[in-house]
Amino acid sequence: MGAARPAVRERGWRPGRPVDIALTLSPLRHGRGDPTWRRTPDGAVWRTSRTPDGPGTLRITAAGGEVHAQAWGPGAEWLLETLPSLLGADDDLTGFAGTLAAAARSGPAAARHAAIVAWLAARLPGLRIGRSQRVFESLVPAVLEQKVVGREAWRAWRWLVTRYGEPAPGPAASAGMAVIPPPEVWREIPSWDWHRAGVEAVRARTIVNAARHAGRLEATACAGAASAEADRLLRALPGIGVWTSAEVRQRAHGDADAPSVGDYHLPGIVGWALIGRKTDDAGMLELLEPFRGHRHRVVRVIELSGVRPPARGPRMPARDYRSF
Repeated sequence: MGAARPAVRERGWRPGRPVDIALTLSPLRHGRGDPTWRRTPDGAVWRTSRTPDGPGTLRITAAGGEVHAQAWGPGAEWLLETLPSLLGADDDLTGFAGTLAAAARSGPAAARHAAIVAWLAARLPGLRIGRSQRVFESLVPAVLEQKVVGREAWRAWRWLVTRYGEPAPGPAASAGMAVIPPPEVWREIPSWDWHRAGVEAVRARTIVNAARHAGRLEATACAGAASAEADRLLRALPGIGVWTSAEVRQRAHGDADAPSVGDYHLPGIVGWALIGRKTDDAGMLELLEPFRGHRHRVVRVIELSGVRPPARGPRMPARDYRSF
Protein backbone atom coordinates (compact mmCIF):
# COMPACT_ATOMS: atom_id res chain seq x y z
CA MET A 1 0.00 0.00 0.00
CA GLY A 2 1.17 3.56 -0.70
CA ALA A 3 1.78 6.12 2.01
CA ALA A 4 -1.33 7.84 3.34
CA ARG A 5 -1.98 11.26 1.85
CA PRO A 6 -1.74 14.11 4.37
CA ALA A 7 -5.14 15.28 5.63
CA VAL A 8 -6.41 18.49 4.09
CA ARG A 9 -8.96 20.87 5.56
CA GLU A 10 -10.94 23.32 3.44
CA ARG A 11 -12.92 26.50 3.73
CA GLY A 12 -14.87 28.78 1.42
CA TRP A 13 -15.31 32.50 2.09
CA ARG A 14 -17.23 35.22 0.26
CA PRO A 15 -15.53 38.56 0.99
CA GLY A 16 -18.36 40.62 -0.50
CA ARG A 17 -15.92 42.84 -2.38
CA PRO A 18 -13.06 42.27 -4.85
CA VAL A 19 -9.89 40.78 -3.36
CA ASP A 20 -6.76 40.27 -5.43
CA ILE A 21 -5.15 37.39 -3.54
CA ALA A 22 -1.66 37.62 -5.03
CA LEU A 23 -1.52 41.42 -4.71
CA THR A 24 -2.77 41.40 -1.13
CA LEU A 25 -0.41 38.63 -0.01
CA SER A 26 2.65 39.75 -1.98
CA PRO A 27 4.15 41.70 0.98
CA LEU A 28 4.56 38.34 2.72
CA ARG A 29 6.84 37.16 -0.07
CA HIS A 30 10.54 37.87 0.35
CA GLY A 31 12.18 37.58 -3.04
CA ARG A 32 12.23 34.97 -5.74
CA GLY A 33 12.60 31.48 -4.41
CA ASP A 34 11.11 32.34 -1.01
CA PRO A 35 10.48 28.87 0.49
CA THR A 36 7.47 30.17 2.46
CA TRP A 37 5.53 31.71 -0.48
CA ARG A 38 4.72 30.51 -3.97
CA ARG A 39 2.31 31.27 -6.77
CA THR A 40 1.55 28.39 -9.12
CA PRO A 41 0.50 28.59 -12.79
CA ASP A 42 -3.13 27.90 -11.86
CA GLY A 43 -3.20 31.23 -9.99
CA ALA A 44 -3.15 29.70 -6.51
CA VAL A 45 -1.06 31.32 -3.79
CA TRP A 46 0.65 28.94 -1.38
CA ARG A 47 2.20 30.10 1.88
CA THR A 48 3.51 28.47 5.01
CA SER A 49 3.30 29.77 8.54
CA ARG A 50 4.22 28.76 12.06
CA THR A 51 0.88 29.29 13.77
CA PRO A 52 0.11 29.16 17.51
CA ASP A 53 -0.92 25.53 16.89
CA GLY A 54 2.18 24.58 14.90
CA PRO A 55 3.33 24.60 11.27
CA GLY A 56 0.82 24.82 8.47
CA THR A 57 0.51 25.25 4.72
CA LEU A 58 -2.24 27.31 3.08
CA ARG A 59 -3.35 27.22 -0.57
CA ILE A 60 -5.72 29.99 -1.68
CA THR A 61 -7.65 30.46 -4.92
CA ALA A 62 -10.53 32.73 -5.92
CA ALA A 63 -13.27 32.44 -8.52
CA GLY A 64 -16.78 33.81 -8.93
CA GLY A 65 -16.52 36.08 -5.91
CA GLU A 66 -15.59 33.23 -3.57
CA VAL A 67 -12.25 32.48 -1.97
CA HIS A 68 -11.42 28.81 -1.51
CA ALA A 69 -8.68 27.71 0.86
CA GLN A 70 -7.05 24.39 1.64
CA ALA A 71 -4.73 23.85 4.60
CA TRP A 72 -2.46 21.11 5.89
CA GLY A 73 -0.60 20.46 9.12
CA PRO A 74 -1.19 21.14 12.83
CA GLY A 75 -1.80 24.82 12.04
CA ALA A 76 -4.45 24.13 9.39
CA GLU A 77 -7.48 25.09 11.47
CA TRP A 78 -5.86 28.33 12.64
CA LEU A 79 -4.92 29.28 9.09
CA LEU A 80 -8.46 28.71 7.86
CA GLU A 81 -10.00 30.55 10.80
CA THR A 82 -7.81 33.63 10.22
CA LEU A 83 -8.14 33.57 6.42
CA PRO A 84 -10.50 36.60 6.24
CA SER A 85 -8.12 38.77 8.29
CA LEU A 86 -5.18 37.62 6.18
CA LEU A 87 -7.03 38.80 3.07
CA GLY A 88 -8.08 42.16 4.49
CA ALA A 89 -11.52 41.57 5.97
CA ASP A 90 -10.59 44.08 8.70
CA ASP A 91 -9.28 46.64 6.20
CA ASP A 92 -11.14 49.96 6.52
CA LEU A 93 -11.86 50.94 2.92
CA THR A 94 -14.76 53.15 3.96
CA GLY A 95 -12.37 55.11 6.15
CA PHE A 96 -9.97 55.42 3.24
CA ALA A 97 -12.70 56.89 1.04
CA GLY A 98 -13.49 59.38 3.79
CA THR A 99 -9.80 60.30 4.15
CA LEU A 100 -9.54 60.98 0.41
CA ALA A 101 -12.64 63.17 0.55
CA ALA A 102 -11.30 65.12 3.54
CA ALA A 103 -7.93 65.61 1.83
CA ALA A 104 -9.66 66.92 -1.27
CA ARG A 105 -11.31 69.63 0.85
CA SER A 106 -8.21 70.67 2.77
CA GLY A 107 -6.53 72.82 0.14
CA PRO A 108 -5.49 72.95 -3.53
CA ALA A 109 -2.26 70.98 -3.14
CA ALA A 110 -3.83 68.24 -1.01
CA ALA A 111 -6.76 68.08 -3.43
CA ARG A 112 -4.39 67.45 -6.35
CA HIS A 113 -2.59 64.75 -4.41
CA ALA A 114 -5.87 63.15 -3.34
CA ALA A 115 -7.01 63.04 -6.95
CA ILE A 116 -3.79 61.28 -7.97
CA VAL A 117 -4.08 58.75 -5.14
CA ALA A 118 -7.77 58.11 -5.85
CA TRP A 119 -7.03 57.50 -9.53
CA LEU A 120 -4.20 55.10 -8.73
CA ALA A 121 -6.26 53.26 -6.09
CA ALA A 122 -9.15 52.83 -8.54
CA ARG A 123 -6.79 50.82 -10.76
CA LEU A 124 -6.22 48.37 -7.89
CA PRO A 125 -9.74 47.47 -6.71
CA GLY A 126 -8.61 44.15 -5.24
CA LEU A 127 -5.79 45.52 -3.10
CA ARG A 128 -6.24 44.97 0.64
CA ILE A 129 -4.02 45.49 3.67
CA GLY A 130 -4.08 42.03 5.23
CA ARG A 131 -3.20 40.96 8.75
CA SER A 132 -1.11 37.80 9.20
CA GLN A 133 -1.10 37.98 13.02
CA ARG A 134 2.40 36.41 13.04
CA VAL A 135 4.82 39.03 14.34
CA PHE A 136 8.10 37.12 14.55
CA GLU A 137 7.48 35.70 11.09
CA SER A 138 7.50 39.25 9.71
CA LEU A 139 10.23 40.51 12.02
CA VAL A 140 13.01 38.16 10.88
CA PRO A 141 12.92 39.10 7.18
CA ALA A 142 12.49 42.78 8.06
CA VAL A 143 15.68 42.69 10.14
CA LEU A 144 17.50 40.83 7.36
CA GLU A 145 16.45 43.61 4.96
CA GLN A 146 17.93 46.39 7.12
CA LYS A 147 20.44 48.56 5.24
CA VAL A 148 21.11 46.01 2.49
CA VAL A 149 19.80 45.47 -1.02
CA GLY A 150 16.84 43.16 -1.39
CA ARG A 151 18.58 40.30 -3.15
CA GLU A 152 21.17 40.04 -0.37
CA ALA A 153 18.48 39.86 2.34
CA TRP A 154 16.34 37.43 0.35
CA ARG A 155 19.28 35.10 -0.19
CA ALA A 156 19.90 35.04 3.58
CA TRP A 157 16.21 34.42 4.32
CA ARG A 158 16.05 31.59 1.81
CA TRP A 159 19.24 29.96 3.14
CA LEU A 160 18.28 30.17 6.82
CA VAL A 161 14.68 28.98 6.41
CA THR A 162 15.73 26.11 4.15
CA ARG A 163 18.50 24.99 6.52
CA TYR A 164 16.76 25.44 9.87
CA GLY A 165 13.07 25.28 9.02
CA GLU A 166 11.06 22.15 8.40
CA PRO A 167 9.34 20.82 5.28
CA ALA A 168 5.95 22.35 4.63
CA PRO A 169 3.01 20.14 5.66
CA GLY A 170 1.13 18.65 2.74
CA PRO A 171 2.03 18.55 -0.94
CA ALA A 172 4.03 21.82 -0.84
CA ALA A 173 7.00 19.97 0.63
CA SER A 174 7.63 18.26 -2.70
CA ALA A 175 8.04 21.72 -4.27
CA GLY A 176 10.69 22.68 -1.74
CA MET A 177 8.50 24.85 0.48
CA ALA A 178 9.42 25.11 4.15
CA VAL A 179 8.14 26.60 7.42
CA ILE A 180 10.10 29.26 9.31
CA PRO A 181 11.95 27.84 12.33
CA PRO A 182 10.49 28.57 15.79
CA PRO A 183 12.09 31.31 17.91
CA GLU A 184 14.05 28.81 20.03
CA VAL A 185 15.84 27.56 16.93
CA TRP A 186 16.81 31.08 15.85
CA ARG A 187 18.37 31.58 19.29
CA GLU A 188 20.68 28.60 18.72
CA ILE A 189 21.96 29.29 15.19
CA PRO A 190 25.77 29.29 15.42
CA SER A 191 27.80 32.30 14.34
CA TRP A 192 29.34 30.46 11.38
CA ASP A 193 25.93 29.77 9.86
CA TRP A 194 24.91 33.41 10.19
CA HIS A 195 28.14 34.13 8.33
CA ARG A 196 27.38 31.50 5.68
CA ALA A 197 23.98 33.12 5.19
CA GLY A 198 25.67 36.50 4.68
CA VAL A 199 24.32 38.07 7.88
CA GLU A 200 26.74 40.14 9.95
CA ALA A 201 26.76 40.14 13.76
CA VAL A 202 24.52 43.20 14.26
CA ARG A 203 21.51 41.80 12.40
CA ALA A 204 22.10 38.32 13.83
CA ARG A 205 22.09 39.68 17.39
CA THR A 206 18.91 41.64 16.69
CA ILE A 207 17.08 38.51 15.53
CA VAL A 208 18.39 36.36 18.39
CA ASN A 209 17.35 38.95 20.96
CA ALA A 210 13.92 39.35 19.36
CA ALA A 211 13.49 35.58 19.47
CA ARG A 212 13.85 35.75 23.27
CA HIS A 213 10.86 38.11 23.40
CA ALA A 214 8.80 36.46 20.64
CA GLY A 215 5.95 35.42 22.92
CA ARG A 216 5.31 38.95 24.09
CA LEU A 217 5.53 40.31 20.57
CA GLU A 218 3.08 37.72 19.22
CA ALA A 219 0.59 38.64 21.92
CA THR A 220 0.21 42.12 20.44
CA ALA A 221 -1.24 40.68 17.25
CA CYS A 222 -3.22 37.81 18.76
CA ALA A 223 -4.91 40.10 21.27
CA GLY A 224 -5.64 42.73 18.62
CA ALA A 225 -3.61 45.31 20.51
CA ALA A 226 -3.26 48.80 19.09
CA SER A 227 -0.47 49.13 16.58
CA ALA A 228 1.02 51.93 18.69
CA GLU A 229 1.61 49.49 21.54
CA ALA A 230 3.18 47.00 19.14
CA ASP A 231 5.42 49.79 17.85
CA ARG A 232 6.50 50.63 21.40
CA LEU A 233 7.39 47.02 22.21
CA LEU A 234 9.20 46.45 18.93
CA ARG A 235 11.30 49.60 19.17
CA ALA A 236 12.23 48.83 22.76
CA LEU A 237 14.36 45.99 21.39
CA PRO A 238 17.94 46.86 20.36
CA GLY A 239 18.39 47.01 16.60
CA ILE A 240 14.71 47.62 15.79
CA GLY A 241 13.90 51.14 14.67
CA VAL A 242 11.04 52.97 13.02
CA TRP A 243 11.53 51.33 9.59
CA THR A 244 11.63 47.76 10.88
CA SER A 245 8.69 48.32 13.20
CA ALA A 246 6.60 49.70 10.35
CA GLU A 247 7.47 46.79 8.06
CA VAL A 248 6.35 44.33 10.75
CA ARG A 249 3.14 46.14 11.67
CA GLN A 250 2.10 46.48 8.04
CA ARG A 251 2.14 42.71 7.66
CA ALA A 252 1.35 41.28 11.08
CA HIS A 253 -1.11 43.91 12.30
CA GLY A 254 -2.53 45.12 8.99
CA ASP A 255 -1.61 48.70 9.89
CA ALA A 256 -2.61 50.89 6.94
CA ASP A 257 -1.02 53.93 8.61
CA ALA A 258 2.55 52.62 9.15
CA PRO A 259 4.72 54.19 6.41
CA SER A 260 8.24 52.80 6.11
CA VAL A 261 10.23 55.87 7.16
CA GLY A 262 13.93 55.36 6.46
CA ASP A 263 13.46 53.40 3.25
CA TYR A 264 16.12 53.99 0.60
CA HIS A 265 13.67 54.42 -2.30
CA LEU A 266 10.21 55.35 -0.99
CA PRO A 267 10.61 59.12 -0.44
CA GLY A 268 11.79 59.57 -4.01
CA ILE A 269 8.94 57.47 -5.40
CA VAL A 270 6.25 59.22 -3.35
CA GLY A 271 7.65 62.66 -4.13
CA TRP A 272 7.88 61.93 -7.84
CA ALA A 273 4.29 60.64 -7.99
CA LEU A 274 2.73 63.54 -6.09
CA ILE A 275 4.86 66.62 -6.83
CA GLY A 276 7.08 65.56 -9.72
CA ARG A 277 10.34 65.58 -7.80
CA LYS A 278 12.19 63.40 -5.32
CA THR A 279 12.04 64.25 -1.64
CA ASP A 280 13.38 62.97 1.69
CA ASP A 281 11.66 61.29 4.64
CA ALA A 282 10.48 64.60 6.12
CA GLY A 283 9.09 65.66 2.76
CA MET A 284 7.37 62.31 2.28
CA LEU A 285 5.68 62.53 5.68
CA GLU A 286 4.50 66.05 4.90
CA LEU A 287 2.96 64.86 1.64
CA LEU A 288 1.30 61.92 3.40
CA GLU A 289 -0.07 63.90 6.34
CA PRO A 290 -3.48 64.62 4.71
CA PHE A 291 -3.89 60.83 4.41
CA ARG A 292 -3.16 60.06 8.07
CA GLY A 293 -4.81 56.81 9.01
CA HIS A 294 -3.96 55.39 5.59
CA ARG A 295 -0.41 56.57 4.90
CA HIS A 296 1.00 53.10 4.29
CA ARG A 297 -1.89 52.32 1.95
CA VAL A 298 -1.15 55.46 -0.06
CA VAL A 299 2.53 54.49 -0.31
CA ARG A 300 1.56 50.98 -1.39
CA VAL A 301 -0.78 52.30 -4.08
CA ILE A 302 1.96 54.57 -5.39
CA GLU A 303 4.54 51.78 -5.33
CA LEU A 304 2.29 49.45 -7.29
CA SER A 305 1.55 52.14 -9.89
CA GLY A 306 5.02 51.73 -11.35
CA VAL A 307 5.67 55.49 -11.23
CA ARG A 308 9.38 56.02 -10.65
CA PRO A 309 11.81 58.92 -10.89
CA PRO A 310 14.43 58.61 -13.62
CA ALA A 311 17.29 56.35 -12.62
CA ARG A 312 20.46 58.38 -12.15
CA GLY A 313 23.71 57.55 -10.40
CA PRO A 314 25.01 54.21 -9.16
CA ARG A 315 22.75 51.63 -7.60
CA MET A 316 23.20 50.68 -3.97
CA PRO A 317 25.79 47.88 -4.12
CA ALA A 318 25.24 44.43 -2.70
CA ARG A 319 27.56 43.55 0.16
CA ASP A 320 28.36 39.88 0.52
CA TYR A 321 29.23 39.45 4.20
CA ARG A 322 30.23 35.85 3.56
CA SER A 323 33.53 37.12 2.13
CA PHE A 324 34.37 39.25 5.20
